[in-house]
Amino acid sequence: MSAPPRLRLHASPAAEHAVRHGHPWVYADRIASQNRPGITGDLAVLYDKRNRFLALGLFDPASPLRVRILHSGPPVTIDADWWRAHLDAALARREGLFDAHTTGWRCIHGENDRWPGLVLDRYGDTFVLKLYTAAWLPRLAELVPIFQNRLQSKSIILRLSRNIAGQARADFGRSDGEILQGPAVNEAVVFLEDSLRFEAEVVRGQKTGFFLDQRDNRRIVGSMAPGADVLNCFSFSGGFSLHAARNGARSVTDLDISPHALEGARRNFALNRDHPAVAAARHETVQADTFDWLAAPGGQLFDVVILDPPSLARREVERAGALAAYARLAQLGAARLRRGGVLFASSCSAHVSAGDFFQCARDGVRRAGRAFEELRTTHHPADHPATFLEAHYLKGIYLKLDANDPPGER
Repeated sequence: MSAPPRLRLHASPAAEHAVRHGHPWVYADRIASQNRPGITGDLAVLYDKRNRFLALGLFDPASPLRVRILHSGPPVTIDADWWRAHLDAALARREGLFDAHTTGWRCIHGENDRWPGLVLDRYGDTFVLKLYTAAWLPRLAELVPIFQNRLQSKSIILRLSRNIAGQARADFGRSDGEILQGPAVNEAVVFLEDSLRFEAEVVRGQKTGFFLDQRDNRRIVGSMAPGADVLNCFSFSGGFSLHAARNGARSVTDLDISPHALEGARRNFALNRDHPAVAAARHETVQADTFDWLAAPGGQLFDVVILDPPSLARREVERAGALAAYARLAQLGAARLRRGGVLFASSCSAHVSAGDFFQCARDGVRRAGRAFEELRTTHHPADHPATFLEAHYLKGIYLKLDANDPPGER
């Protein structure tokens, strides 16, 4: 049986304009015509209204993001050499960012590196490949050897977003946590961040096993921690706390509703007890709902409060509620600060803009009756570039309370 003809699509004027300006997605309702029904992972050739070549992308018939753009501009042949060059381009963007003291970072950041719906993270010599579209599944056999050869990986682990896990198993025989290359990984992988040792739960943990995108903010918080009592809300596995302890914090308190996360924080502290400052810092863990714990009367005061919740707006309809929650968190966190203390508030909600989030944090601190100075705002680290509007999810703000301002009412 002969192979089906190449999938040819014509873009609507709106899609054509978006692709020419670098947007990585073509929505289903913006495809004007196609020559045949496409199947998952088809390489789609996109043409403009004058029948001129526009772009190449991966076709996903089950997603409203029908085509994810790999290449736009002059026509190219996508073969093994092209994939190798495409990988090298992503790695080159990170060249010089890290030294031997940091062995965990993002090698490929999805659409922002023109690998749409694909993330590749490094933890030492173990790599985690996270897919957000099934369109990559037919290409794993071709791509994994390329990754292994270029990265000299010990193991590559497949992680799947929940929305494609069923299709991956039924149509491609792939499963979340599967070992794509190398020996089995039966325990957490230890990697370095600024010489600190951390565990990454690469097979069953959240995302790819660790939140690498907060590395820069962990460094900043650490620089503010000497002699401080630090509260780390939504602490996960204690990354902010370890940076604070290593930089001379007097005490660090990890607050999280998950006992599993808190146990991970205790293990990470144990991994670094050979560092004198980490050993000297008092480390406490509290299992509780952060909102309830912060709002309890008569609570302890701190010098640094970190508010880094999970996404509070996973969909646009949740945006208004998220804004109110962010403001409430900032109010509660500010009320737990001593005079001159620092509040760091962060959001990973793509549906909440940086401007709106920053204003929520400012408003919340004012509602706590605290005067403050704005120290800085932060966004994506260099290994997590954001090249189009929807990619801008991470933002943080640092607010320092007036040294003469007493704690407000909770």
